[in-house]
Amino acid sequence: MKNYLSPSILAADFWNLGEQIRAAERGGASYLHVDVMDGVFVPSISFGMPVLEALKRKTTLLLDVHLMIVEPGRYIETMASMGADLINFHLEAASDPISVIKKIRSLGKKVGITIKPATPVSALDPYLELVDMVLIMTVEPGFGGQSLMPDCLDKVRQLRQKVTEMGLALDIEVDGGVKESNLDMVLDAGANVIVAGSAIFGGNPEERTRIFVEKMEARE
Repeated sequence: MKNYLSPSILAADFWNLGEQIRAAERGGASYLHVDVMDGVFVPSISFGMPVLEALKRKTTLLLDVHLMIVEPGRYIETMASMGADLINFHLEAASDPISVIKKIRSLGKKVGITIKPATPVSALDPYLELVDMVLIMTVEPGFGGQSLMPDCLDKVRQLRQKVTEMGLALDIEVDGGVKESNLDMVLDAGANVIVAGSAIFGGNPEERTRIFVEKMEARE
């Protein structure tokens, strides 16, 4: 299975955001992870549509947009028009997940669905055949720089076994506390899309990205 790195700009230096993204591109990143937080579903407030639109004009990376907002269906059309390529919404935040999935799909975008650490993998069962990606949070959503919760990797293992048994070509993304020292453990659990923030932008983004990408490519 192909592995993809999705550097999270939540950890980037916003003063030099454009150059940091270009450095990640040079390092071989495939995706760019954009956390959209509303201050309601999660305590923090982050990027909105103008930032997403600006990113789309300046990068060729797939924009992996993670909506941490209540009733995400309200903003799907806007996110799509601003440049989102993959729209990932939280199962816990949507009163009608099926309608959100259908709306994203109708706009020609890839569909992702996300669960928080306390949500069991079984809650995803009705949606696995309808989405392109499942994002398993390995920290509580809302803040960068947290440590990975190892117990959450059991959910990744459960999900990978389930989708394999179902014969689904489903990407499993992990977000939260991934760094070079635990990358192998995350890949071993069955994830193939890795979100990394501080581990990429906390140093030289090009060098850090290249290290991650080389390790991930060696595991394919």
